[in-house]
Amino acid sequence: MKMTGIKKLVCAAALACTGLFSMGFKAEDFDPDDLKHYRKEFVSESIGACSSSSVKTYEDYRMITATGSAQYQYIHNHCTVTDCGLLVDEEGFIGVALGYLFGPIGARYYIELDSGITIPVVKIDEKAARDAPNGCTAGSNDAIEFVIHAGRALSFFGGGNGYVLNGNFNNSRYFRGHIKDIEKVTSEKIELESGVTYTEIVRDFSAKTDEESDGYPEIDGGF
Repeated sequence: MKMTGIKKLVCAAALACTGLFSMGFKAEDFDPDDLKHYRKEFVSESIGACSSSSVKTYEDYRMITATGSAQYQYIHNHCTVTDCGLLVDEEGFIGVALGYLFGPIGARYYIELDSGITIPVVKIDEKAARDAPNGCTAGSNDAIEFVIHAGRALSFFGGGNGYVLNGNFNNSRYFRGHIKDIEKVTSEKIELESGVTYTEIVRDFSAKTDEESDGYPEIDGGF
């Protein structure tokens, strides 16, 4: 699913399986609460954790304005802005800014936290080399920088002094924990086990129609 003007609102449905956790999720199914049930959908390989920090900062995707950049093109062609304020791609990977160690825009990873949470992420912006000279962490020791719609995220997650979650997504129960491992995601899907049946459960929802003001506070990042 692609965005039209970055205005689509999702979180309309969730996938569930009979007696088992759902495997992955798509943009139209996204709900951060589903992370506690997340099962990997793609074959992946550990590359180790370049940082064990629990800090998870953010930037507003509207600060990425260079229309010819790979970042801008990926966001506008592959991502959806959820009503949670997070950006997710077609396979439900959450948009983040990562350092140069993590390869090109569009690279996907599973971030394993010591809390047992797996965060599926896709690199949709790159931390500037001057901010993350080691290719991993910035000055705040963050390896993960969520790329968000700050207004919607503040409304959904809350925060103080105008900052989403006080500037650190580790303050959310959905993303709490230190990095334990990072796995590079391949394009090969994991075969489902024989006899497992997955069913779709559709939730009713009300889509917002008013566009939030662009007068938002943000923690800058990216290029």
